[in-house]
Amino acid sequence: MTNIFIKQLFIHPIKGLTPQVQESVYLKVGHGIPGDRAFALMYKKNLPDMDIEVPWMKKVNFAMQNDWHSLAALDCFYNPTSEKLTIKRKGIELLVADMGTITGRHEVSTFFTGYLRASLELVGSYNKTRYQDREAGHISLVSQATIDNLSEIAGHIIDVRRFRPNIVVDGIPAWNEFDWVGKQIKIGNALVEVTARINRCLNIEVNPETGERDIALLRILKNNFQHTQTGVIATIITEAYIKKQDTIEF
Repeated sequence: MTNIFIKQLFIHPIKGLTPQVQESVYLKVGHGIPGDRAFALMYKKNLPDMDIEVPWMKKVNFAMQNDWHSLAALDCFYNPTSEKLTIKRKGIELLVADMGTITGRHEVSTFFTGYLRASLELVGSYNKTRYQDREAGHISLVSQATIDNLSEIAGHIIDVRRFRPNIVVDGIPAWNEFDWVGKQIKIGNALVEVTARINRCLNIEVNPETGERDIALLRILKNNFQHTQTGVIATIITEAYIKKQDTIEF
């Protein structure tokens, strides 16, 4: 089993925005990856009467790419050391804001309120909150072979970022990750339990470079596999740092 390994690692600091490539991440029990979906753009009408560290809520409360595909056209980068968010589009810098300050957070909220024409408020804290789609803290995995198989069927190279995974796995056949559901696997020095397949939404049809819906992947999945699932989620049993090229074993 030593030929199964981590090909890529991603986190998504702000839910619905640009994935960020990582060399290593920490897997935390009951949480997932600190810093992944740590922030979110919440509709102000759903904003509870509390501070910025809003607890987990269902995804309908937040702006996401399946509803706002133009979010993918933005190149957003968050630096956790400086706490600065940089937003670009087609290489042009649109905003640099210090999310460690009230003023900077307001600037981010104002930018996205104007960009989407929807009343939004930035919520969350980098190492504390998480806004994954499911309440139970988890990570997501997908195999490169699955993406390659979809690319062959679609007749286009499919960018793995469409599926917003934390871990891209290499060394297993296409769709083999589905067989991991209900099993425990060791990723580097971390132990996780694979709990479910991931049901997909319109987000996977959005080109992560252009922000356009350009490939009908939901229909391709339904027509060819009679489902709309790719990848799996897992909960953390034993905490550890993991890194690219770490092996995955049963």
